[in-house]
Amino acid sequence: MNLLETILNAGGGAVVQNMSKSLGLGESQTQNALGQLLPAVARAIGNNGSSGDGLGALLGALGKGNHQRYLEQPKLLGRAESIQDGNGILGHVFGSKEVSRGIASKAAANTGIGEDILKQMLPMVASLAMGALSQKATGSGMLGAQAQAQPSGLGGLTSLLDFDGDGSIADDLLGIAAKKFFGA
Repeated sequence: MNLLETILNAGGGAVVQNMSKSLGLGESQTQNALGQLLPAVARAIGNNGSSGDGLGALLGALGKGNHQRYLEQPKLLGRAESIQDGNGILGHVFGSKEVSRGIASKAAANTGIGEDILKQMLPMVASLAMGALSQKATGSGMLGAQAQAQPSGLGGLTSLLDFDGDGSIADDLLGIAAKKFFGA
């Protein structure tokens, strides 16, 4: 199951229902927006995790952050502390607010949903992405003793970040770079 499916299926669809209510969107709009925002967030997390010290930092964040609570208790997503948590994730993986704004702007153009709404949604998406990754990492045993045995890769998390299902996230990262620089 990929990252988007994990989030859409969490709590029998409660995540989408709660996000829709808190943002004033229909559920299909929320799903469409998730489909636009989540790949950019996931690729940034994957890119961060594939760098030298990035895997250790990612595993540490997944182990300490209690991010799974956002999938298990979707009503938490709209709270101020949850938004702050999501903004912290975005700041870490994107490095600047301009990148987040650019992603929201592009998603607005693709979905017809207002950029301001998508900017509000991005921290929720970041928290959900970390929650799904945390769930996968916990389930695969990556958090704890086995995390030390996999210092050179993302292991079980690759399946969530591998959008085309070929076993590698490298081409997915190159694809996003090509879109950014060449509009492909």
